[in-house]
Amino acid sequence: MLDIKLIRSNPEKVKAGAKKRCIDVDKLVDDILKIDADRRDVTGKVENMKAERNAATKKIPQMKKAGEDTTELMAELKKLSDNIKGFDTELNELGEKQKTLLLSLPNMPDEDLEAGGKENNKPIRFYKEQPKFDFKPKNHVELCESLGLIDYERGAKLAGAGSWVYRGMGARMEWALLNFFIQEHLNDGYELVLPPHMLNYECGYVAGQFPKFTDEVYWIENPTSSDKKFMLPTAETALVNLHREEVLTADELPRKYIAYTPCYRREAGSYRSEERGMIRGHQFNKVEMVQYTEPDKSDDAFAELVGKAEKLVQKLGLHYRLSKLAAGDCSFSMARTYDIEVWIPSMEIYKEVSSASNARDYQARRGNVKFRGEDKKLHFVHTLNASGLATSRVIPAIVEQYQNADGSVTVPEVLRPYMGCDIIK
Repeated sequence: MLDIKLIRSNPEKVKAGAKKRCIDVDKLVDDILKIDADRRDVTGKVENMKAERNAATKKIPQMKKAGEDTTELMAELKKLSDNIKGFDTELNELGEKQKTLLLSLPNMPDEDLEAGGKENNKPIRFYKEQPKFDFKPKNHVELCESLGLIDYERGAKLAGAGSWVYRGMGARMEWALLNFFIQEHLNDGYELVLPPHMLNYECGYVAGQFPKFTDEVYWIENPTSSDKKFMLPTAETALVNLHREEVLTADELPRKYIAYTPCYRREAGSYRSEERGMIRGHQFNKVEMVQYTEPDKSDDAFAELVGKAEKLVQKLGLHYRLSKLAAGDCSFSMARTYDIEVWIPSMEIYKEVSSASNARDYQARRGNVKFRGEDKKLHFVHTLNASGLATSRVIPAIVEQYQNADGSVTVPEVLRPYMGCDIIK
């Protein structure tokens, strides 16, 4: 949520920021300012009436003591109280309207981001050369099926399109990746968290997914009560709510968390040829990193998260690129995002395996997460997240980039201790 003080003091900046995202919020901002002016006007009236009421309340005992008639003053007090009650109701209604409109505003993109959508994303750097083969390479679906790593047919039988079953060495590779990722993060001092997979509405609200994107998650309803939860689309949704409605101390920051969870995503539309196999699915595994930081340290935290995600892909020996997203390709809640994208040879395209994002204080305002600074005042924290990593595109990249002429796949060196083999054949 954006700070109303920013909207009040510089509405044109807010409008321009949204335009960089290809979103027109001009009327929305004007409506927010109109409601804000009305609220402040009513608040002034209420405060004046409360001051009158307090003065009259103090005067009544004095009048009674002097034997004076207080009937007229008591009538004025009742009228004041009724008016105050009416204005308080109006203030609550205006507050709810303003809050609803504020929730419709996306985060302000950082000033250095390019305007526009994904067509304006900029590669920052590449790691390694694209792999070349002196034989006709196979795609990951062929490799995973021929080596018995993934059972797509039975996955679809169990759960429909966009589902698969890890089997044999495929299941071991998935588990090896998760263990490798988690151990790397633990070595860097991150705390491991295993959160619930079913979350309450407030979690989606704080993360910035609700109310705008309520249709993009799977909802679970209890048939015997009014209880309703949703399946987490990413562990970030849980982790940025750990300190909801809490006040931290500066000494407690930064807070660094990782979580392993499956991620549950509703995917609209049909599956395109470039999304075959495990490239896009309704459920996939991911290790997520989240930090809570002081505002003046969030840029350093962002660089750390990007570096950690890159280091994982580098240790796997995969060719990838790091891209800086344009404002319109950053998600609703994020001020900036870098994507780490691995090369899928058979498709001749890069696919994202990690997004590192800085929400600044946008999520913290929604969740009322603050810290007490050295100035003894309360400030909102900054929240950041990055995938570390999502596996459903890492495995296709590994089997394609590490494939051999005989149809076998060389296991990346860092995974061999977990898998107990050098080659899958």
